[in-house]
Order: sequence, then structure tokens, then C-alpha cells
Amino acid sequence: MTEVTKDIKVPLKLRLESWWNGYDLDDVKARLLAHQNDMGLSDIKITSAAVENNKDTSMAWHKLRMQMMQLIWGEGYCGPGGTEHIQSMCKLLTMNSEMSAIVIGAGLGGPSRVLAEEFGVWITGYELSKELATQGMKISEDQGFASKAIIKHLDPEQDSPFDRHFDRAFSKEALYGFPNKEKILQDTFDTLKNGALFLITDYTLTNMESLNNPDVQEWLKQEAELPFPVTATIMKDALEKAGFSLRVNEDISQEYIELIEHSWSKAAVIAKELASKGEEGIKAIESLMEEAEHWALRAKILKEGHLHVWRFLANKPNEEIR
Repeated sequence: MTEVTKDIKVPLKLRLESWWNGYDLDDVKARLLAHQNDMGLSDIKITSAAVENNKDTSMAWHKLRMQMMQLIWGEGYCGPGGTEHIQSMCKLLTMNSEMSAIVIGAGLGGPSRVLAEEFGVWITGYELSKELATQGMKISEDQGFASKAIIKHLDPEQDSPFDRHFDRAFSKEALYGFPNKEKILQDTFDTLKNGALFLITDYTLTNMESLNNPDVQEWLKQEAELPFPVTATIMKDALEKAGFSLRVNEDISQEYIELIEHSWSKAAVIAKELASKGEEGIKAIESLMEEAEHWALRAKILKEGHLHVWRFLANKPNEEIR
């Protein structure tokens, strides 16, 4: 490596590209040096190869994984926060039976059905994973929520992903999966009625240097879809740029860690029950152990402060401020 490349600062976007694609960082610096007078850094994007790379290490949403997740988190859930947690947290949205709401990151639809049942609100849930959306809608149909808690697949690149106006919005650890934060937040702002509330919980980085942490890198590579986490400050700025005003902006990482540990404390009992089911049970235990390692890693980087879970409560003003 030459002396001249040592002093080149590699932009985050290009560093992220090099990380996912396995490039040598010195080569990236040299490339930057060669092109710094010819191109804008905004032209450098994460390539499709990054998405393909992620498929080699990611944990796909197959049927057995969905089953194991629901054994740990509860029916209709694929992450922390069961019925009581959703009921308590979503009181901030002050919903009633005359309202409609969207849920971004609906997963298997558990939170959507809780909101429909507890508050009487009409829910349309949107999910990035086709597999989760399909299974989530099937559960809604089986449980009598076919029209009250609809679960759909969401294409984040679609020009207008939401088909009407809603009174409320809720996103549960989902926005970190969207590459274009500004677009999904603007789409949400535009679909909400004036005076609407938007409750968000999401994974955020302490700073962008956290991406260099090996455990953070390992966790991100395990995600079913290529993730794009940012800092809480970047999220705050993006929300305000979309037109929202913030009522709540707080770190809830400790609460989230406790939810993880409480749910996984019953894993040994679940594994014992599965062991009695022969070969089928052994496969299930293997899937459960893989999931346990995934969540142990996530809890580790939360405890070490590389990652946070952040809560925002945003309001769309009655008089739009643009």
C-alpha cells in the first residue's frame, strides 16, 4: 500500500459495499484516489452482489424457523414482545374502533391482530418478507381476522405502496431493513391523515463505526434480508425531514434485552419437549439452537452498546409544516 492511499478517507457507503463484497480496503482506497476527480461519491451504491452475498449466510424464513420462533416468542410473533407488551406500548397511539392503522414490519401478524382485538382498530400490515406475509395472512384468516388484520407483502421500491389514508402507523423493528429510510418515512407521512401518530421501535447503531465491529457484521449477515441500520440521530433527522414532529425519542435497549432473556429462559423446556418427537424433533432442536445463537449474538451487541433499540413517537401535524 502506498503512502498516498493511507490518508484517503473511505466514505461509509463505499466501506459498506467493500464489507459486503469482500473487497480489500486498500484496493477501495486506491480506487477512490483514481476516481476522486471524476465522480461524485453519491454515485457509489451498494451493488446487487451484496444482496447475493447475504444469501450465503442469512437465515431464511422457512416453515420450521417460523414454527420455532412462535414457540419462543408466542403465536404470530417472530421477535420479542408478546400480547401484553404490544398492548402496553401501543397505548401511546390512543386508538379506537373508528380508526384504521398500518403496521410496517407485520411479520407473522401477531401485533396486528392484538391491535385489532384490543383496540378495535382496522389494521393493514405490510411485511418485506413474502414468506412471513403469506403465513401471517393465513393465520389472520384462520383466526377470523381476514378483514380486520390484513397482512400484505410490501415492495419498498413501489412508488405509492399504501393505497389509502390511515389514522395511525406502527413499525416494530422493521425500518432498519429498508435501504431508503427517507422514502419509507415519506410514504408513511403521506398516507397518514393530519394529526396522526406513528410509533416506531427499531434497531439503531451507536455510531456508523459500529459497522466495523465483527459481532455487528456477523449479526447483519445472518439477517434474512440485507439490512441497513443507521443511528438514532439519522432516524430522527429523517423523520423530521419527512414532516413529522417527535413526541418520544428514547433508548429502550435494556427493556428489550429483558424481553429477549425472559423469552429464551424457556428454551430448555421447549427443547426437552421436542426431543421426545424423534427425528423430526431433532431437526427442530437444530433450528432452535441456530436461532438461539442468533439472538444471543444480538443480545451481546445490545449489552455492549454497539446496537440499541430505540423508540420514537412521531406526530403528523394538523397543519403540515414543510
